[in-house]
Amino acid sequence: MAYQTERIVEQSLNALYEDSGFLPDLQQDGRKRTFTSIAAILNTSNRINKSFLRIPLENGEIVRIPAFRVQHNDTLGPYKGGIRFHESVDEGEVVNLAALMTLKNALHEIPFGGGKGGVVINPRHFSEKELYMICKKYVQYFADILGPDKDIPAPDMGTGEREMDWMMAEYKSINPGKPYRGSFTGKSVGNGGSLGRREATGKGVYFTLRYMLTDFLTEHNKWLESNANRYTLTATQHSNRSLKLAVQGFGNVGSVAALEAYHCQHLQNKIVAVSDRNVTLYNPDGLNIPALIDYVARHQQDLPTTEAQLQQFELKADILDREAVLYADVDVLVLAALQDQIHQNNVDKVKAKIIVEGANAPVTGEADQIFHDNGVIVIPDILANAGGVIVSYLEWLQGRETQFYSLEEVYKQLQDKMRATLEALLPPFFGGTRSLRENCYIHAVMKLSKMLYRHGKLY
Repeated sequence: MAYQTERIVEQSLNALYEDSGFLPDLQQDGRKRTFTSIAAILNTSNRINKSFLRIPLENGEIVRIPAFRVQHNDTLGPYKGGIRFHESVDEGEVVNLAALMTLKNALHEIPFGGGKGGVVINPRHFSEKELYMICKKYVQYFADILGPDKDIPAPDMGTGEREMDWMMAEYKSINPGKPYRGSFTGKSVGNGGSLGRREATGKGVYFTLRYMLTDFLTEHNKWLESNANRYTLTATQHSNRSLKLAVQGFGNVGSVAALEAYHCQHLQNKIVAVSDRNVTLYNPDGLNIPALIDYVARHQQDLPTTEAQLQQFELKADILDREAVLYADVDVLVLAALQDQIHQNNVDKVKAKIIVEGANAPVTGEADQIFHDNGVIVIPDILANAGGVIVSYLEWLQGRETQFYSLEEVYKQLQDKMRATLEALLPPFFGGTRSLRENCYIHAVMKLSKMLYRHGKLY
């Protein structure tokens, strides 16, 4: 899988080891021992929990479904991470994603550790009743390790507020009289969820792009001037604020990011291509994103695939292969589908000058290095798609306080948190030679290392 955390931690620690200002009290052999200890802690999970859920199907059969809950590190707080329902789920993937959650929470200064869950199913192949049973069994099998102060799951690929509602209800029934509202996040608003949680990841994805190209570069013209040749899009598009975008994936993340771009008043955006699991829709004059979202809402979450379907909603678009979105002639490509979408075998076909990772690890390590060498900016997943966990944290707080924020308050806190992270990361990126991804990982590992050191866990 892309971006194995062992390599991330090793490279980040190597950079920090050479920085004499980082943990300056540690010298020579003591410094080496301490850094070896940090690597050992961050490269291993605290717990890997696996079970086989016994599920009765409506046709009378009994199936056993593999399920995981990995708890990577809780140095910063309770474990936090989504539960993924997908047929590709395996232990290695869940372990890696849990470790990346540890780094993501550290990067954005969210007081959570990293966790991740997974169930090896295609949810489309199960009835609503069967999915309900899977959710109940998941909570039952992992009841001892879950809880508002232990491990707080959230939605991920293949799950949503419905599944979180079911799971919280089961947690409540197993733990009568105990606090339960903070046991799961991403719930429906009527069941204690936060306003804006569903849209949070997509809004955060677009905000990182918009902030970099407007607020940051407007205030820091020196970065623009010193890197004008290296980052040609940044210099060119900042002058006229006009962008052509393509969005891979039209689920909660991709559709919301596309809608944010469509309505953005800071940039003159034109979304010329979007895709889902079936198709790419392309219009060089720009797609009607609100109408596409309306279509998807009425047609079981799939984009139109025929001319008749397009005409029904008065939509104008060419119907292309689903992978065509990756190679569209655009300025910005938002990747909000699956991992490993751009790799060393197709990276040369990508024309975009900025890549925004809305999904987890959609660009492989080899492709990421090629992009960096060619002056293509990649806004990595650990930075761009953190909106979900940020608002999950706000939901957790609201559940504990039983006081709820307005939608405006949620979005303000989301943007404030992401702005603070971007303000810390963009200057060293534009002023240095490392990729934005490398800067993110070094920053996250630095924060975790300092906390481990202060907690006395390195000796």
